[in-house]
Amino acid sequence: MTTQLSTVAAVREFNRYYTGVIGLLNQHILDSDLSLSEVRVLYEIGERTDCTAGQLTTVLGIDGGYLSRVLKAFEKKGWITRKRCADDGRTWHLLLSDKGRELISLLNDRSNTQISNLLQPLPPASQQAVANAMKNIRDILSADNTSAPNTSQITFRHELLPGDVGYLIYLHGHLYARDTGYNLEFEQYVCGTFQDFLRTYNPSKDRVFMAIHEAHIIGAVAILGHSKTTAQLRWFLLDPAFRGLGLGKKLLQDALSFCKEKKYEKVYLLTTSLQTTAIELYKKAGFRKTGEKHLHQWGKELFEERYDMDLSY
Repeated sequence: MTTQLSTVAAVREFNRYYTGVIGLLNQHILDSDLSLSEVRVLYEIGERTDCTAGQLTTVLGIDGGYLSRVLKAFEKKGWITRKRCADDGRTWHLLLSDKGRELISLLNDRSNTQISNLLQPLPPASQQAVANAMKNIRDILSADNTSAPNTSQITFRHELLPGDVGYLIYLHGHLYARDTGYNLEFEQYVCGTFQDFLRTYNPSKDRVFMAIHEAHIIGAVAILGHSKTTAQLRWFLLDPAFRGLGLGKKLLQDALSFCKEKKYEKVYLLTTSLQTTAIELYKKAGFRKTGEKHLHQWGKELFEERYDMDLSY
């Protein structure tokens, strides 16, 4: 997998910027005589049970000779002690002394003050946005990209909140442009459909089902009640990073359960021939294609397709 040079340049630019913001361009940090590497060693010893020098070289990626000199200096200053492993006499465990724990506590207080001063001028929403962005960077870079996303924090809701519709419009424009190649006209079309929806939105007949992960909408589908007997299914999408986990199926099931609860006898949807993954889910849910027409729109040659489901029996 290749990485674009522009992406590499952007990451390097951010590294330089944030290093300057946090105040690590000088050799020492947090108004102490310790370098960044030395502080990291001290923190790791304090955080780990039965910490060894070998673990530190692996976790921190530092040279063994350099680490040996740092540990000797820490011992000389009375910050750490060594204890021989009971199971292996060749192995020594590293522990913080009382003096070392006091130093770590002081450094933690200074670090908290430093970050608080950095964030204090920002409104609470911006502070949370910074924290979320940093968490995303950490999660992405530390994740096994061959494994499925963690679904333990995925929640579902159908109460529309301020900002939801705007974010759903963004998702449609972004995901369909990336995955299908739709142009800006598609986003204009989606904006119009949501504008029409909000004019007549009534939770007693309409419902938008959303999947949420870490405060972001990752999937959605809506039911619009057009009459006492007929409803339309719209705006079904799911972030590709969360596909294959059964979330799309659940969203559709929740939407159809709502239709049955409201005693809609028919539900239909309009899609295009390019949405092959969604179409398979529609068919498995019980929809049948009832019509199609050839169109040139949103920068593509495609077929608009209609699917219907009879709920009257």
